Amino acid sequence: MGGVTDSGPAPLPASLPAADRPDVAARLRDALLTASFTADGLLDLLGAPAYAALARSETVPALRATRGDTPLETLVRLFLLQQPVPHARVAAVLPVDDALDSGWLTRVGGDEVAATVDVRPYGGPDGEDWFIVSDLGCAVGGAGGIGQHDEGVVLGVGGASTTLAGITVRTPVSSALDLGTGSGIQALHAAQHATRVTATDLNPRALHITALTLALSGAPAADLREGSLFEPVRDDETFDLIVSNPPFVISPGARLTYRDGGMSGDDLCRSLVQQAGERLNEGGFAQFLANWQHVAGEDWQDRLRSWVPRGCDAWIVQREVQDVTQYAELWLRDAGDHRGDQAEYEARYDAWLDEFEARKVKAVGFGWITLRRTGAAEPSITVEEWPHSVEQPLGEAIRAHFDRLDYLREHDDAALLEGHFRLTAEVVQEQVGLPGAEDPEHVVLRQHRGMRRATKVDTVGAGFAGVCDGTLSAGRILDAIAQLVGEDPVLLRDRTPAQIRLLVEQGFLEPAR
Repeated sequence: MGGVTDSGPAPLPASLPAADRPDVAARLRDALLTASFTADGLLDLLGAPAYAALARSETVPALRATRGDTPLETLVRLFLLQQPVPHARVAAVLPVDDALDSGWLTRVGGDEVAATVDVRPYGGPDGEDWFIVSDLGCAVGGAGGIGQHDEGVVLGVGGASTTLAGITVRTPVSSALDLGTGSGIQALHAAQHATRVTATDLNPRALHITALTLALSGAPAADLREGSLFEPVRDDETFDLIVSNPPFVISPGARLTYRDGGMSGDDLCRSLVQQAGERLNEGGFAQFLANWQHVAGEDWQDRLRSWVPRGCDAWIVQREVQDVTQYAELWLRDAGDHRGDQAEYEARYDAWLDEFEARKVKAVGFGWITLRRTGAAEPSITVEEWPHSVEQPLGEAIRAHFDRLDYLREHDDAALLEGHFRLTAEVVQEQVGLPGAEDPEHVVLRQHRGMRRATKVDTVGAGFAGVCDGTLSAGRILDAIAQLVGEDPVLLRDRTPAQIRLLVEQGFLEPAR
């Protein structure tokens, strides 16, 4: 994006827009909305190809699409493409004097103004028009290569940010905590369903930018605190929701604040998870993105189970695994090292591999960790690998997963057979076998919502699921199936509850009453 040149990254501005001028932020917001500077407005103006190119940090298509002088084109050039724009053109769209006085804009050249921060339209989950503020040239994070080496840089919304926002449980809560808030996207989401939002970050610049994001989006201000992870949180404070997209990159050293944890190996993510339990209220959720090491001689699932704090249910999903060379290359490119001095690049690459070799790390996993505080005598810990596509947002599906755990804990096999169940929405049955065969080799139930799971079932399991509409108890359904297939109903009742439990746990069936 703009602000990054072949000669290296642009230096960070010494100052940022004033965060204590809500009046200016409100006037700017009104002006941006009036000009249709929104996610939908951008798509209409640029078209899908240029819009998608911007997400890849490619600006040429958007520059071509904004050659006119409409208000929206002016704002795209100013805030998204970081191009100087004549003062008169900006004055026709924005309260330019207010924006200059409060630091959103700066004068350049003879009669032009330029943005001091990137302002990116972002569509909220219910159609809200929000704006995410970040440093110039850093609106898109991830492996695209922002080319910015300044350790104080604050990124905008990337794939990790939207993933965490999508998996977060969105029930109304009294208190929410966003650890490592960055540009404030998680705090902005939390502000829609939490009475009180606290956001922390080691980087004071990030806290300032979070305040700008919230103000420009018309959201309530958050309680912003400087410090690492839980350090700024008082010992007696607990929360109903904790979220974090932490600096989880496992790297030799902490060169870049926005991504490198600065602890040994995956200790930052482990510490974050282990400390979260005592900060949660009963029934509260803590949700994180994380990296974890695959160490020679260790089972990665056992490694993650050891992270889970006492008194918490956990659902940990590994979404991707990279060998150590892929991982090092990904994050070296993220920092733009591949575009610099080749010898320096190779030295950094070598240092990364030395670190992994010393720790016997063979690969690195990436995924989601969800904790829920529970009073159950035996908390449930599920660690699984699921690299397949899912339906975002997934927060409701994650909440339902833990509700089903409670149900299964409270119902032994006898109670399960007395229960009534419904087949969840958009589950289909597939029969797999050789063409012309009289019977299928196996039957698969497949979800088209949520996690989009697929599971094999026998003919009894398929028949049972197919008639679950909440009317009959599970036991009555099994008795009818036993009569149809000529099986002893007592034996069928004995062997089927395990299959019912699996179908409920994985979300194919849900309790009807």
